[in-house]
Amino acid sequence: MAKCIENNTIEIVPYECPPIKNITCTNGKKPVLVYDEYYCCQHYVCDCVCEGWGDPHYITFDGFYYSYQGNCTYVLMEEILPRHYLKIYIDNVFCDPTEDVSCPRSLIISYGSEVVTLINHNLPGAPELEALKKGKTLKLPYSQYGIKVVNTGINLVLEIPRLQVVITFGITGFSVTLPFQYFGSNTQGHCGTCTNNQADDCMLPGGQLVKSCAVMADYWPAKDINQPNCLVPPVLPTSIPEPPTLEPCNADSICDLLYNSPFVECHPFVSPDNFYRGCVFDSCHVPNPAVECTSLQTYAAACAQAGVCLHWKNHTTICASDCPSNKVYKPCDFTKLNGCFCPDGMKLFNKESGICVEKCGCLDPEGIPRGFNETFEYKCQDCICEETTKTVTCKPKVCPALPIANCTGEGFVLVNQTNPSDSCCSAYVCQCQINTCPVSNKNCPVGYKPVISVPEGKCCPQQTCDPKRVCVHKDVEYHPGSSVPANACQDCTCSNEVDPKSGLFKITCEFQQCKETCDMGYEYVKTNSDECCGRCVQTHCILSVNGTKQLLAVKTWSPAENKCEHYTCVKSGETLATISSHIVCPLFQQSNCQPNTIQTAANGCCKVCVEKEKGCKLASMKTRVSHKGCQSEQEVDMPYCEGSCNTFTMYSQAAAAMQHTCSCCKETRSSNRTVDLFCLNGDTIPYTYMHVEDCGCGHTDCTRAAAPPARRKRSFTLL
Repeated sequence: MAKCIENNTIEIVPYECPPIKNITCTNGKKPVLVYDEYYCCQHYVCDCVCEGWGDPHYITFDGFYYSYQGNCTYVLMEEILPRHYLKIYIDNVFCDPTEDVSCPRSLIISYGSEVVTLINHNLPGAPELEALKKGKTLKLPYSQYGIKVVNTGINLVLEIPRLQVVITFGITGFSVTLPFQYFGSNTQGHCGTCTNNQADDCMLPGGQLVKSCAVMADYWPAKDINQPNCLVPPVLPTSIPEPPTLEPCNADSICDLLYNSPFVECHPFVSPDNFYRGCVFDSCHVPNPAVECTSLQTYAAACAQAGVCLHWKNHTTICASDCPSNKVYKPCDFTKLNGCFCPDGMKLFNKESGICVEKCGCLDPEGIPRGFNETFEYKCQDCICEETTKTVTCKPKVCPALPIANCTGEGFVLVNQTNPSDSCCSAYVCQCQINTCPVSNKNCPVGYKPVISVPEGKCCPQQTCDPKRVCVHKDVEYHPGSSVPANACQDCTCSNEVDPKSGLFKITCEFQQCKETCDMGYEYVKTNSDECCGRCVQTHCILSVNGTKQLLAVKTWSPAENKCEHYTCVKSGETLATISSHIVCPLFQQSNCQPNTIQTAANGCCKVCVEKEKGCKLASMKTRVSHKGCQSEQEVDMPYCEGSCNTFTMYSQAAAAMQHTCSCCKETRSSNRTVDLFCLNGDTIPYTYMHVEDCGCGHTDCTRAAAPPARRKRSFTLL
């Protein structure tokens, strides 16, 4: 060792390295030898390995186990003092609809100015892994800016070679491996402090320690990533979380396999306890039994890192390998990783390509392996895999001379375009340009519609006239089922039958069926005109008497029981109508008739007789009744007596004087009747008068003095 003493004097003194002491890594990993800061002496350190799987279970850098069900983006690891500018975030989301359990959806790795996201799009089914940078998919394998990303089939692996950082993410969960010489005692977050001391793993931002890492995890939301729904608890909880369940809740659980064959041979190298605890937790909180596989697979991966290769998947039927079709699952290979590898007899073309080949060769610009001396085309270049240089060389493709095509059809134009059979070369072809086609103005006849089509091999559209689904008669279209006025005395209809010549529907006709049955009172008469059928002509009137219909010819008729009713059948044009009439007889007084002279008149309705000549008889009269300024509203029937009686003067021998005998025409039978009289002052008064019912001659006194002659008045009496 060189020491600077004074006056630019350097003293070289021997430096004895202290003896190398064995140490025990609390995370169960093997210690590794590293040089001190002078790169002179070696000592053992424990590299930092943080693992997570299931829903999710963590093993910190120092080997402390805990489960945490946060639903946010958190700081998985960051440097306390930034030296290498590495930060790793974990995005946990709820992944079961019935339980509040979360799964790691993605890891976000920030290194310097580069940010790469490793994401699984399918939780918790078969993984759909993708690597993103600035939201765009990375084409794997990727190697730029000091970062490498490859896909092993079941995991994405990100490496930072300069810092010996290895990060995996996939179906088994995640793992972060950091060398102690770069990151020892300088980490914080969900993965702990990397001090080989579990006592300080549950550290909050600012350095405060808590007893529970599950409590600590709530206080590490990612501040550099926009997560508005992530809240930091305001105060530290005072309660201690309940201890985890130590027995599987599902009787069919595969967790017990971790303590049995085939995992027993790894127990001396890697303890299965933490992985068993995680498996039990999944058994009790996630109904999908396949989630338990992550604990077994993560333990198998840890065993592979320790050099123990476990063939365990044939001991269970629910843990699939999930390898792509071109690879097979192997529990481990020379890389000490379990995953998807090339089948026996094949090998990776190179570590970055992830492509399995049988023979070595070149990798073309698209990342496809090519055999030596294999020729291929790439972006219009002829390329070959040179065996001597083991590289691909390309030169521009030479196209053959272009033959000239002859364009003769309407609408075809000669153009130079990309050869359909070779996109790298041009060719002259006859191209259809419809705007050069002639215009067709063809009109179709009635019943046909224009149809435009381009025949095969042609360019210009051609018009044809296709028949419609109609009938045509005298340039008029008729739809099926409609009546067609085609032939006289026939009923014609448009049918659904197609005429093979015209393609239109046929018109079918039938002779009309004449209706020769007529209603009562009508007779069917054939005509000599152009009409197809005769017609019903009315010959009688129809008369209904007492509910019985009978025919009446053009004449007058009376029923036998009532000769006062007359029915006459009258013709008006071609229509016959019945007119009824009623005879009103004059007032007939049988008492005014001479005996044995009463008979029926010639009309068969009224009675007539030979009246008594000037005898005293009853006469009819109507008049208004007046009394003291009041009068009846209507005329009333006021019969009276009229006629002469026997009056004579003759000599009487017994009396020796002239004897006078007098009689007058007067009422012999009468009755009293009452009528209302209406007065001018608005009063209504009843008034009784005598109604004469019969007349006769009655004796009267003839000795009264003779009165002057007076006009004879009709006699009636008012009471």
